[in-house]
Amino acid sequence: MITRARAAFIFIFITVLLDMVAFGVIIPVLPQLIVTLEGGDTQSAAGVFGIFGTAFAFMQFLSAPFLGALADRFGRRPVILLSNLGLGADYVVMALAPTIPILFVGRLISGITSSSFSTAGAYVADVTPPEKRAARFGMLGVAFGIGFIIGPALGGFLASIDLRAPFWAAATLSFANFLYGLLILPESLPRERRGRFSPKAANPIGALRFLGGHRGLVGLAGAAFFAYLAHDSLPVTFVLYAAHRFAFDERSIGLALALAGVSSLIVQGGVIGRVVAALGEYRALLTGLFIGLLGQLLLGLAPTAPLFLAGIPVWSLFGLATPSLQAIASRSVEPTEQGQLQGALASLRSVATLITPILYTQTFAAAIGPLAGLGLPGAAFLLSACLLFVSAVIVLRAMPERATQPASQRAI
Repeated sequence: MITRARAAFIFIFITVLLDMVAFGVIIPVLPQLIVTLEGGDTQSAAGVFGIFGTAFAFMQFLSAPFLGALADRFGRRPVILLSNLGLGADYVVMALAPTIPILFVGRLISGITSSSFSTAGAYVADVTPPEKRAARFGMLGVAFGIGFIIGPALGGFLASIDLRAPFWAAATLSFANFLYGLLILPESLPRERRGRFSPKAANPIGALRFLGGHRGLVGLAGAAFFAYLAHDSLPVTFVLYAAHRFAFDERSIGLALALAGVSSLIVQGGVIGRVVAALGEYRALLTGLFIGLLGQLLLGLAPTAPLFLAGIPVWSLFGLATPSLQAIASRSVEPTEQGQLQGALASLRSVATLITPILYTQTFAAAIGPLAGLGLPGAAFLLSACLLFVSAVIVLRAMPERATQPASQRAI
């Protein structure tokens, strides 16, 4: 028999799944569309793509805490619905964009509306007991994994027909998601558990202060920041690196990203819950960081395409880290603060993403340009491995001892 909490989780799972399919559809083609609008100049397009990524992250940085505060005050459902509607409109703008500036406007809109992913995390915390949150956050990651299986593969196929077709498909999915949420998605936050809207919490500076104002979150936030920095080497440089290093076309890129989605699906849906139950959230976090480090070394040093592809499943085990981190963080705040917490973590994530598009695209550009003589075209992945090492060191030095206990042994 399906409990009410489980049914609510299924609803939000489907919502996130549709969002991620729509998001994944455009991944294989956005860089190529930028190359086309730049007249075929790949080096120039790499710089533009980096600016796009930074602008996207900046809008998330501004919007995530605001949406999180709104979700704590008015509930999760209206924030998610408005986001879906906005994303649909944004993909239409991008599908029609004749120039780089108009495409850039579309990317700004998507940065605002996609900030609701943090609201989905608050939704999960609302309907899940603390001891089960890591597994449920992992299952939410399954939606991301399925989205990255279906989305990029579909996007690569549609791009072979027309470069703009994936954007129209993404718009259709987002509008369908809005209708699904409007008709089916229940509210997860009862009125009696809603907090007041605080302007201090609804801005990025206030969100970062929120993390600093809770004992146990400071070290966790530092570790999360470096992990977020490390994570983005793959989404930022994968398409450009794979095309340059191994001559992958759009279809090959889509299939490779689908492999990443399958690997993530297995880890998030079948591995995280078992590992957390056996090791506890703290050790699961460390395990994810160190295996992710090994995966990045393999991606960056692989001399052949098969070895490069073999690095993707290894890297996917980094997926152990984020749900464990979220579960530990969610224990440190009140139920009325879950939206603020997820918004604050999203802001922290956005700060990292403000840095990583320029950091990794310029590292890649330097590695194949002025520093090509070093023979390290995968330097961006090696840099990511170093950042994961820093994150692991922070966890070892700063995390509370209580978090080292297995979840099954810790009092709730």
